[in-house]
Amino acid sequence: MTDSDLHVVILAAGKGTRMKSELPKVLHPVNGVAMLDRVMTTAGALGPRSVVLVLGHKAELVASHVGEAPGRSFVTQEPQLGTGHALAQALPFLANAKGDVLLLYGDVPMLTASTLTALVGRHRERRAALTVLTAIVDQPYGYGRIVRHENELTRIVEERDANPVERGIDEINAGIYVLALEPLAEAVASLTPQNAQGEYYLTDLVGIYRRRGLGVETLIAASADEIRGVNSRRDLAEVSRLVRNAKVEELMAAGVTIVDPATTYVESDVQVGADTVLHPNVYLEGRTVIGSACDIQAGVRLANATVGDRVTIRNYSIVTDSTVADGAVLGPFAHLRPGSVVEADAHVGNFVELKKTTLGRGSKASHLAYLGDATIGEGVNIGAGTITCNYDGVKKHPTVIGDGAFIGSDSQLIAPVSIGKGAYVAAGSSITDDVPEGALGIARGRQVNKEGWTPKKR
Repeated sequence: MTDSDLHVVILAAGKGTRMKSELPKVLHPVNGVAMLDRVMTTAGALGPRSVVLVLGHKAELVASHVGEAPGRSFVTQEPQLGTGHALAQALPFLANAKGDVLLLYGDVPMLTASTLTALVGRHRERRAALTVLTAIVDQPYGYGRIVRHENELTRIVEERDANPVERGIDEINAGIYVLALEPLAEAVASLTPQNAQGEYYLTDLVGIYRRRGLGVETLIAASADEIRGVNSRRDLAEVSRLVRNAKVEELMAAGVTIVDPATTYVESDVQVGADTVLHPNVYLEGRTVIGSACDIQAGVRLANATVGDRVTIRNYSIVTDSTVADGAVLGPFAHLRPGSVVEADAHVGNFVELKKTTLGRGSKASHLAYLGDATIGEGVNIGAGTITCNYDGVKKHPTVIGDGAFIGSDSQLIAPVSIGKGAYVAAGSSITDDVPEGALGIARGRQVNKEGWTPKKR
């Protein structure tokens, strides 16, 4: 449901200098999902009436990634003169709005919807003009400190502006605020850059509101991990690890066996059914979906794969943008490239590669084959060393193999070509013409034995 009195502003203007990357910082993935996408998904869970993104570095690229949507606006902050200046750029989009604005950051990807809901709830319950999310941390260096008097927030002091006593405070400002819109524009206009950075700090609103007798509240986050920002590759790796660990815990709680959680890589959008077993060094990426009672063995990599129930994928197989139906068996060392479909109870063996190919129900390609741009029926046997020669140097061409056909070992099927239902292809054949239903196709030189040849040669 839409909260018609809630608006969201997301600050995503920074370059991320310490990332040392051409990619804008907010587009770097945390466990497979861009940081900014994570923030927007969390914000969206609150049902805001509108979302304003404040962009800066490579603004067009970031806006293109996010995309247009009803109620979504973009504004560029240039130059970048602090959080107060950034919010000021967004306020014209909220000129006629009522209610409250929730301020978020594109590089703080671990916030949960439950924490933000509690923050907004505290703000409205206390009828505050400003509510600040805070956290208690062991190492507060680099963060703004929460300064209290008789348990009430009196001001927020930044690291560079703090005195030694203030630097010893372990309650920090998360930088996440809920602000009532009614007094906001006037208050932001009164901000001044009287600090070591020469920037306009939103934290100065605490003092401004206190002097005006407006309510200022806080909410301490249940977990300090939620407010962790990403400023470096090290931060990115650490935050990704925390998110990934949470995903693994979620799967195990739902009935998935993970033999070694520390070596199992599971991205956030992956789904796995109960009673599936994930062995060490498994990589599940993108929007992979795995059914129940599957056995995913060591070293397997699945990216945007759809896997049915009771599927076995043996060691070191790769499946990308492909579908594997119930009861199928893959590997070891099988490779399904994009657009492939392995139907129920089919078998793709070791060192078999499929590309944009459908292998029918119960069919088998047990070893050492390349099957590209092929449609293979049910109950087909593909012999070792079979190749569908699908590329003529200019175009790709299809191969069609009917139900129950038998393709002998070391055969080459020169596409475009069709093998009829129940037909046989003799081992070692190079088939250039269609083989009719029920026929035997032979395309190889006649054997000649030369008696006594070896002694003469020696």
